[in-house]
Amino acid sequence: MTELNGTVSPTFEPVRDAVQDQLRSGTEVGMSLVVVIDGRRVVNLWGGHHDAALTQPWQRDTITNVWSITKTVTGLAALLLVDAGELDLDAPVARYWPEFAAKGKQHVEVRHLLSHTSGVSGLEHPAQLDDLYDVRAASARMASQAPWWRPGSASGYHVLSYGHLVGELVHRLTGLPLRDFVHQHLVRPVGADFRIGLPAEDVPRSPTSSRRNVTSILRHSITTPWRTRRSPALRSTRARPTPRPGELPSRVRPTVTGTPCP
Repeated sequence: MTELNGTVSPTFEPVRDAVQDQLRSGTEVGMSLVVVIDGRRVVNLWGGHHDAALTQPWQRDTITNVWSITKTVTGLAALLLVDAGELDLDAPVARYWPEFAAKGKQHVEVRHLLSHTSGVSGLEHPAQLDDLYDVRAASARMASQAPWWRPGSASGYHVLSYGHLVGELVHRLTGLPLRDFVHQHLVRPVGADFRIGLPAEDVPRSPTSSRRNVTSILRHSITTPWRTRRSPALRSTRARPTPRPGELPSRVRPTVTGTPCP
């Protein structure tokens, strides 16, 4: 029998039942689920296994990929710099990253990167997964290409470029790689169990199936940017206005919770 651990508030007993059904049916091999409402944790469950052979139980501290939640954390990193007066949302990206002005991108603003409206939603030419892992080189490739639409006029999900573009700004301003800045200024202050990347010491806590799926999906997704650039839906999508600095909270108090991202 698949063991389910943790607690739920009485109102959320049906959630426990639903999670148990997912594990028993094999729909989920292993999982964690936390629900917080108004600062109160009403669901805190974990169970199943973190290996395909069903020999290793899913623990309370088992970690897994959080996919594009990392974009939220990356955005928070940039907003910390905005809050500190180091980064201006309305400034051209080229103020901090001169090479980015190439091929008509001199007017792309920082807020265009943060809102997926910069026109640089991927690499212009085909790339291998290893090319993206060379973060500085991939960022330089993005800086050298022309935007795929007039910046600010349309939005296109920066699925595999968001971390490179915003992370390069963080690096230019602080001298730190994005993962180090996030660890020092977001994760460590609040004691979160989150990281960008998967250190060797954390591999035993990471599901083997999750690691395989990440690589498989990314190798497939690497072709997405140049396919979507020609999408009629993309051409017809109008960008939503990005908040001006005065519309942001006067003080950013990020709280980063959750599980790590490989």
